[in-house]
Amino acid sequence: MSVDDLPGFWAVVPAGGAGTRLWPLSRSGSPKFLHDLTGSGRTLLEQTHDRLAPIAGDRFLVVTGEAHRDAVRSQLVDLPEDAVLAEPSARDSMAAIGLAAAVLEARGAEVMGSFAADHVIREPEAFHRAVAAAVDAARDGWLVTIGIDPTFPSSAFGYIHQGEQLPGHPLVRRVVEFVEKPSVPVAEEYLATGRYRWNAGMFVVRPTVLLDLLAEQDADFAAALRRIAADPGLLPELWPDLPRIAIDHAIAEPAAAAGRVATVPGSFGWDDVGDFDSLATLLGQEESLVVLGGAEHVHHDGASGLVVPGSGRTVAVIGLDDVVVVDTPDALLVTTRARAQDVKRIVAALKDAGRADLT
Repeated sequence: MSVDDLPGFWAVVPAGGAGTRLWPLSRSGSPKFLHDLTGSGRTLLEQTHDRLAPIAGDRFLVVTGEAHRDAVRSQLVDLPEDAVLAEPSARDSMAAIGLAAAVLEARGAEVMGSFAADHVIREPEAFHRAVAAAVDAARDGWLVTIGIDPTFPSSAFGYIHQGEQLPGHPLVRRVVEFVEKPSVPVAEEYLATGRYRWNAGMFVVRPTVLLDLLAEQDADFAAALRRIAADPGLLPELWPDLPRIAIDHAIAEPAAAAGRVATVPGSFGWDDVGDFDSLATLLGQEESLVVLGGAEHVHHDGASGLVVPGSGRTVAVIGLDDVVVVDTPDALLVTTRARAQDVKRIVAALKDAGRADLT
């Protein structure tokens, strides 16, 4: 069953982060949401818009860094001027999503849903059904998160402990608690219970409810966001003093402890493309070499893994298993799928060495 436009629902798309584990493809000046990482011909940001348009219509708000405003607008050319909010500096997810909530509250929006710009979802209709169930619960005043059906005991994600069904909402469950990223053995225990979901940071809520929950924890923070929404000229003055905190810590965890958070279990082929290992899995064939773009530049013999050719040079890979090769005009990465998470350490080392031109 397909879901049509959801009246009163606004899609908020936080488009931030540098995606350091996908260096040198993703960098601070050109983060992963601006790239086509699926070979579809559409960037992750464009795919996010495509996925949300059937249920949000033209009710979109993208929150991105000032440095990425022009790139976002060039990819989403049909959005009106006031549909892109630019942060003067990164202040983490609470400030970004809270600013969107304050702007939408001022516009009289009924319900908002926040969905990151750099996720991949392979079953959009199932995603739409989950969002529709979340919107119904949010209309009743709940802070609702969509919990991803875990496919393996991952230590890379936080988890949502789901409780009993929410009365009047057959697809929605109460949230017992949010738990931090566990060890693999603990994650295995979570999956064995069938009551835990991955936390992908998807939140659906009335804008006023979100800001009021924030005000209970930090009244000044919520008041500053509402002041900016009322007078955008205050943004440069007030923004630098906003707390740097994630929405999970700022409101989701305390609200869950107070019994005010619900979750919709979601099974729709989700991936956050966190590193080159997950990208190789997403693109398919683990038993052979996967090439993202420019296949004519890659020659291989008895090799498996992932190659991303991006410099115009020929890349040859012979007799290597689970290799990762990412070639760009000014940097070359060679690692293995097993060590893909460690790429962020190279980025940190380059920053320490003063090589901002490479990061």
